[in-house]
Amino acid sequence: MADQAGQETAIELLRHGEPVGGSRFRGQVDDPLSERGWQQMQAALAGRHDWHQIVSSPLQRCHAFATRLAEQHAIPLAVEERFAEVGFGEWEGKSRSELEQQIPGQVTRFYHDPVANRPPGAEPLDVFVARVSAGFEQLLERYPGRSVLVIAHAGVIRAILSSVLSMPPVAMYRIHVANAGLTRLRTDRLRRFNFEAHGST
Repeated sequence: MADQAGQETAIELLRHGEPVGGSRFRGQVDDPLSERGWQQMQAALAGRHDWHQIVSSPLQRCHAFATRLAEQHAIPLAVEERFAEVGFGEWEGKSRSELEQQIPGQVTRFYHDPVANRPPGAEPLDVFVARVSAGFEQLLERYPGRSVLVIAHAGVIRAILSSVLSMPPVAMYRIHVANAGLTRLRTDRLRRFNFEAHGST
């Protein structure tokens, strides 16, 4: 039997498609995918089903698609609770325009410095990055030499990439992750990473 620990591990990070209700700060708000969201995710994968394992956020905008994909192609599915989106506190479920009407400029300030300008009651960004990073580290340990599809959220994908690149949390939101955007990572046992990103709309 080959030593899987010495083989390259392929991780693909797929953000969920558009949820019902359109663009909102919906960290823990558990809206389902819209019909367009389902189509976006199907198009992003282009009919592929060549993974050894699927890992999903527990939130239904990720989990429903992951479940269907896993069942259709008999691929094992694991739910990773640590891959739930960051909690946005009082911003949960609100659109950018609604928040700007309440306090002009607050969303821009958040994107400029998401550490110093957290929404009231939001999950601290360093805590969020730590939980996602712990989940990702366990994933790498659990599936060495395998091909894994992770279906998660923009924040989770940003947290994984910022952790791999040793970026400070304040810089996380410089990374744009589109709905149904796909990011490919390949890593060896020395944790040297190669990246490839594909956007969607």
